[in-house]
Amino acid sequence: MIGAAQTFPSSAQDTGGAAGPAGTVTDPDAVAPEGWEKLREAGDIQFAPVDIPDIPPPEPTWFSRAIDALLQFLGTILQPVAGFIANFWWLFAIAAAALALYFLARLYGPLARTARASAATGAIADAPDWRPDESESLALLEDADRLAAEGRFDEATHLLLMRSVGQIAAARPDWVEPSSTARELAALPALPDAARAAFRVVADRVERSLFALRSLDRADWEAARAAYAEFALAKLDGRHAA
Repeated sequence: MIGAAQTFPSSAQDTGGAAGPAGTVTDPDAVAPEGWEKLREAGDIQFAPVDIPDIPPPEPTWFSRAIDALLQFLGTILQPVAGFIANFWWLFAIAAAALALYFLARLYGPLARTARASAATGAIADAPDWRPDESESLALLEDADRLAAEGRFDEATHLLLMRSVGQIAAARPDWVEPSSTARELAALPALPDAARAAFRVVADRVERSLFALRSLDRADWEAARAAYAEFALAKLDGRHAA
């Protein structure tokens, strides 16, 4: 078989076979096959171990040398930075947490309300003046006066607040959100000073009725009614915003 190194014993002595008294091999399995010696003498078949020479590594190209030099340079520069980060990683953790809280506040917290109020103020800078519809305001006052005449001052004042909020929302939907409170609406910078003050009077009376557990009297109702009348006549002009 060419290319496969196979070793066979050349004599009985090589295989350790037992010889008879006359020096003949008694074990037939220990006898070399016929033609074995001739096969061993053939020069086209190699039986000796092959020594594979060491192959030197290829010479680096200019590109690989440039990459190695760049990586070594970056390692020299970034090593102090990596050491600083490893020693003061907690500072970066605090900064990341503060940044996350800031974005949450911008999206859902007080900063979001401030940003929306500022956007609303800028959006109405060139908008035409607006005032509550006169017929709606008169109808509201009639409904509220009817409740007040029955001595239901709390309900009458609360009706003024709810209708005034509805008028603001109808005119400027971006000012009023479902989560907006009366106190927040009273502080809207886009409202003119007179309208803001009047709305605050009505909102304060309603808060006192709901949360202070104190029923409103006629004086409270008259103050709220006068404030709403002033609010209904005031123009919502962004140019007068504080």
